Amino acid sequence: MPWFLYLLECEDLSIYTGIALDVEKRLEQHRQGKGARYTRAHPPKRLLATVCYPNRSEASKAEYEMKKKTAAEKRAFCRKTARS
Repeated sequence: MPWFLYLLECEDLSIYTGIALDVEKRLEQHRQGKGARYTRAHPPKRLLATVCYPNRSEASKAEYEMKKKTAAEKRAFCRKTARS
């Protein structure tokens, strides 16, 4: 079952990174304040990017690596992903 890495831009322009089976459902949870603690304090503004992975393990590894990046690097990744 595929898992997705997703990046959200929050209202304060910070970037939240997570993984989910159903990105739209998870985004709605974040918007309703039922998602991660971070997005309760920093409500999501828009979805920046999603990337599909074959399983949870691969998605988790990608999430871990993405969270090491700066906001500028994450935005560059999103721009590149949008063009792909």
